[in-house]
Amino acid sequence: MRIVIDLQACQGSSTHRGIGRYSMALLQAMLKRAGGHDLHIVLNNRFPDSVTRLRQTLGELMPQEQIHAYELPGPIYEHQAQNHWRLHAAEQLREHFLASLKPDVVHISSLFEGVGEDICVSVMHSRNRFDTAVTLYDLIPLIRKGPYLADPQVASWYYRKLQSLKNAELLLAISGHSKQEAMDALQLPDHQVANISSAVDDIFVPRRLSAEAELALRERYGLKRKYIMYTGGIDYRKNIEGLIEAYSLLPGPVRAAHQLAVVCNVPDHDRLRLQALASSFRLAPDELVLTGFVPDDDLVSLYNLTDLFVFPSLQEGFGLPVLEAMSCGVPVIGSNNSSIPEVLGRADAMFDPTKVTAIRDKMLQVIQQPDFANVLRAHGLEQCKQFSWDASAQKTLAAFEQQHARRQDAARVQVPAVPVSAPRPRLAYVSPLPPERTGVADQSAELLPELARYYDIEVVVQQQEVEAGWLLSNFPVRSVDWFEANASRYDRVLYHFGNSGFHAHMFGLLQRHPGVVVLHDFYLSGAAHYLSSLKHELNAYARMLYESHGYQALIEELEQGREASFYHYPCNRAVLDHARGIITHSRYSQQLAARWYGADAAADWRYIPLLRALPGPLDRAAARAQLGLSDDDFLVCSFGLIAITKCNEKILEAWLNSTLAQDVNSRLVFVGENNVGPFGDALAARMAGQHNVQITGFVSMEMFRTYLAAADCAVQLRSRSRGETSGTILDSMAYRLPTIINAHGSAAEMPDHVVVKLPDEFSDEELSAAIIQLRDAPERTRALVERAAEYMQRVHHPAAIGAAYHDAIEHFARHSPRTQYDTLMRRLGEISVSATPTEHDFVKVVTALAANTPTAGVPQLLVDISDIDHDSAAQAVLLALLQAAPAGYRVEPVLRIDEYYQYARSKTLALIGRSDMVLDDAVADIKQRDSLLVLAGATPPQWLHNRGVTVLAQADLAALLPPEHAALTAATAVSTAAEGTADAH
Repeated sequence: MRIVIDLQACQGSSTHRGIGRYSMALLQAMLKRAGGHDLHIVLNNRFPDSVTRLRQTLGELMPQEQIHAYELPGPIYEHQAQNHWRLHAAEQLREHFLASLKPDVVHISSLFEGVGEDICVSVMHSRNRFDTAVTLYDLIPLIRKGPYLADPQVASWYYRKLQSLKNAELLLAISGHSKQEAMDALQLPDHQVANISSAVDDIFVPRRLSAEAELALRERYGLKRKYIMYTGGIDYRKNIEGLIEAYSLLPGPVRAAHQLAVVCNVPDHDRLRLQALASSFRLAPDELVLTGFVPDDDLVSLYNLTDLFVFPSLQEGFGLPVLEAMSCGVPVIGSNNSSIPEVLGRADAMFDPTKVTAIRDKMLQVIQQPDFANVLRAHGLEQCKQFSWDASAQKTLAAFEQQHARRQDAARVQVPAVPVSAPRPRLAYVSPLPPERTGVADQSAELLPELARYYDIEVVVQQQEVEAGWLLSNFPVRSVDWFEANASRYDRVLYHFGNSGFHAHMFGLLQRHPGVVVLHDFYLSGAAHYLSSLKHELNAYARMLYESHGYQALIEELEQGREASFYHYPCNRAVLDHARGIITHSRYSQQLAARWYGADAAADWRYIPLLRALPGPLDRAAARAQLGLSDDDFLVCSFGLIAITKCNEKILEAWLNSTLAQDVNSRLVFVGENNVGPFGDALAARMAGQHNVQITGFVSMEMFRTYLAAADCAVQLRSRSRGETSGTILDSMAYRLPTIINAHGSAAEMPDHVVVKLPDEFSDEELSAAIIQLRDAPERTRALVERAAEYMQRVHHPAAIGAAYHDAIEHFARHSPRTQYDTLMRRLGEISVSATPTEHDFVKVVTALAANTPTAGVPQLLVDISDIDHDSAAQAVLLALLQAAPAGYRVEPVLRIDEYYQYARSKTLALIGRSDMVLDDAVADIKQRDSLLVLAGATPPQWLHNRGVTVLAQADLAALLPPEHAALTAATAVSTAAEGTADAH
């Protein structure tokens, strides 16, 4: 393999910090272990002095021709807005330069560089040209946003770096904890993150100092007696404040014998702050020693002289000072969190860093028990043997080899969809985004970072603001008007359709700019109804109702009202017909398509499970404390907006009619906003006076997740399904909650072994018994939770879902019927000859196109009404057919115009009392499997028979009309016979 290593970590401000030292030590070990691999180094020429230095240093280990430097425009300080154009240009230039070296793997030794200096590191623009591996030290700013991402510019810089991490094919974590943190926080699969561990320099060894050297060292740093030592930097997470307070709690004689030495560079403002803190704890001026920066040789000596090394950090990627101190043979104690336990390797050497008394007690134990201190010394010297740069280099090269093998295996079994050198396709992503109060917005926020591994994405929204920091930092936000004017810029368009007003603007967009549709709800009648409420789209609902379901649906809407109509009819055909492809999250939606539009209606759709981010380790105790719950409380939650479709009233009745209602330790909480209307009012009234039932109202995502973490059981029921997939069922399972559902709609597809599945129509007793059993059978409940967690990891993991989306989008781009149709229409429009086509030519072409298009959906019953204006019996038959379409048909009246037929929409609308609507009398789209019924008039043309259209006679009316219209059949027969007699005379 050709391995190219970006060594900017050793050029800027990180050079002399842990990251720079780590990067250089790992590189040197890799060079010794390279074997048959071809290693190259790339450097940034905006740091010319460091290029010279590194060429000299590395020239002793490798040929100069394998050390490369690239030019970039500047300045490109990443967090400054005025530099953004140059930064993006520099990213493109750097990645192009890397590709020119024809690497198999590019290793980025440090990604989080570039704040305040001209470092440029990204994994944003390359496509299939090489694999990228990134050393991952930690994700502390992501986990603890408050102290680190308060500056919006810095936050934007950091979120772009996180997208680069997701785009990389391989992350090299410096500890097992960092690996798990990446998998949890970035939703990465196990094979994408390798633990290469860490090591320390060879200088960190036990050392004896002469009396003179020791005295000089002590005098340099103000160490007058024994001391307890810390090193590692001044930072919020380092918990120096907690260490100083814990030291202040030591008995007076212990403090009199031991100073506290904080050994690291301390800026003036931090020095004053820490000294003031020590004074507030009544420490004498010489009890806290702030040494400031110390050179490496002095650091080793200070390690060797201390009586105790303490590392109270709240979070670490590795915790290198712990390993350095153990390598020097001194007693070491540290925090019981993040990566520190795997470095320390001894439970009795750890403490809870959030409790100052725990830190104090562990320090006191070591100081007062010499035997324990000696055990820790011996353990440390043995433990540090598990870590070496050679071992880390071996793991790194092995990870490169495994990733290279995966790429070769994939290339052998799959022809690339695009040329290797092709640019990343540009994708327009049309969807509501946070803070819009719709589940589709939240789902999009989770899907976008996954799709960004494959596409350059711009989001298209019709909302005033987008709040999610990651999205704003990585994806340009475009308005609908901007998209309308610039749609030709995009290679792909992806629409997210749900059944609400958040999606109403997409109907027109999709028609004008076709793309792949993610159908979150099979029914779109609610969105269509909302569109009709807008002043400029008054007939939108009725028009879409007709397009989807024909005249029968229009008649029923007129008779039964709009609400009954949109509960009954999906009203989604306009979306299905204009989409380049359909993605659904359930098989149930495909079943609904077959029910409404024919057996093959969803044959080309793609089923992709709903993406759900899987949370990392849950702090259930903290969540329950925040909600005021005791260990004995049993919390049952139902998550999501309150609605009749969520069966909230049935949950409440089952609760109130069981022993749960009288149990002082049981609580039922509906986590969501109450329904505005009679349903919500009735639910609130029924709850009145109940001490252990509540509705939270709308809650933030943070509070929503707090309830998920704190609950003991989730109840997520459904009725009147519109083809949606319940995200809250998956949320509950992802948060390791035993979850009760009913076998309704898409929820019926959930495997029986991962949830408690009630019948679709369940009783109060069945529901309350299921809740009580989960409470009273903890072993069964734990087993259920474990199975659900495995299922979520296997089926709904974001990385797998993102890959499935990419595969589906690219498949539709090449093979969908809509794509092929658009290609044909474009080519027809490009025909260039001297003769100009007539309107008649266009009609013939359209007719031929319709005839040649494979039959899909429900066949039409075309009723020729050309000659029924004065035939009351024929008109009555037509009206009967419109009111109750024969099973398996869509009734469409037509008029014969010369050699072809056109739809008689204006005439039919007048007949059914819908003159308020305007529909185009277009050329009839007649296909094989359609049937033609002539109620009166001339014999149909022969070409219909040739095309495979069935021509129905008067005798067939009896089979077409419902029984209650038998008299019409006879009347029509008499009328036809009379016409025949008149013609004979």
